[in-house]
Amino acid sequence: TTEMANQEEAEIQISELDLLSSMFPYEEEFAVTDQLALAELKHYVENESAEVPSSKVQFMLNVKTEVPNASMVEFSMACALPFKYPTVLPEITVRSSLLSRSQQLLLNSDLRTYLMQNFSGEPCMLSAREWVKDHAAAYIDKDLSSSSMTASDATQSEVTTFTRLWIYSHHIYNKQKRKNIIDWAKELSLSGFCMPGKPGVVCVEGLQSSCEEFWSRIRRLTWKRILIRHREDVSLEGEGHAEIQKQRKFPALEEKCFDAHGARGNHMDLGQLYHFLEEKGCADIFQMYFGVEGH
Repeated sequence: TTEMANQEEAEIQISELDLLSSMFPYEEEFAVTDQLALAELKHYVENESAEVPSSKVQFMLNVKTEVPNASMVEFSMACALPFKYPTVLPEITVRSSLLSRSQQLLLNSDLRTYLMQNFSGEPCMLSAREWVKDHAAAYIDKDLSSSSMTASDATQSEVTTFTRLWIYSHHIYNKQKRKNIIDWAKELSLSGFCMPGKPGVVCVEGLQSSCEEFWSRIRRLTWKRILIRHREDVSLEGEGHAEIQKQRKFPALEEKCFDAHGARGNHMDLGQLYHFLEEKGCADIFQMYFGVEGH
């Protein structure tokens, strides 16, 4: 029942917060910024209340890390655990006075991708902290502006990211799921294709935020196994609709059925899938999905 699941998620959150406070006993390393939410969560778990807590537990994790050419740099991670965590990802914003706005955006988006690909459904705060400790300093020196742009131009033109996600599922038969895939892609202005059957392949492309919204909806459905096999991100200067259209390899999102064979007619002809990908200039993806050279 959802009640049971909620209890379990709440318990996981509390034990993870306990672990963090025992590992980082000092306020300057770890501090819960919303004590009331934590009290509500504990109250809920001890079953004294059936009231689902009204706000997310929020806390700060501070990470000091060495920069090769300089001294220590501090990064602060402002974290919030959605009530459904760990079945959904934590909300984390990493900041440092040494990061420019675009460096900070990139760092946070890469952290999210890392968590999305490695921890669906598992507690991941320590891994997130570890990732920040190991990787964050590198973003300080990242030069994200092209030489022709002055700093003031860089802040004015937000960089738009075009994303293509290659999603792999153990199988896709369910009519409702197939309808969701097509409807959601349309709603989010994503193009690509869906190959139902076993295995199931879904490719969506469009604005990064739309792709991430699509993925977060899709993975909430029940699957035997679903994951992002590969992700492509292209930064585009300016917000142009034309720029986005230029990057697309597929006109719209359509369902592709390649002559099925097999008793249930559910095994797709992978040779035809390969030729289809080759036509679209995506042949290298075949190997990522199936680990073999296509023919």
